[in-house]
Amino acid sequence: MSEATEVAAAASSRDPAIGLAGVAALRRLLESLEELQVANARAQGWSWQQIADALSVSRQAVHKKYRRTVA
Repeated sequence: MSEATEVAAAASSRDPAIGLAGVAALRRLLESLEELQVANARAQGWSWQQIADALSVSRQAVHKKYRRTVA
């Protein structure tokens, strides 16, 4: 079983300690993937507005979150 599959299984556990730990792990994975894809989009010339539209957030929100970590 892959790590992602294990984390998803943990997040759906009926044991709250396991389930919440799984949710936290998924949140960390999501943040990492989002930053990776924002960096990828910026490297390919996407505007902050295009990225915001794809993420269904405001341009200001995505710019504020990633302006220091993504060129």
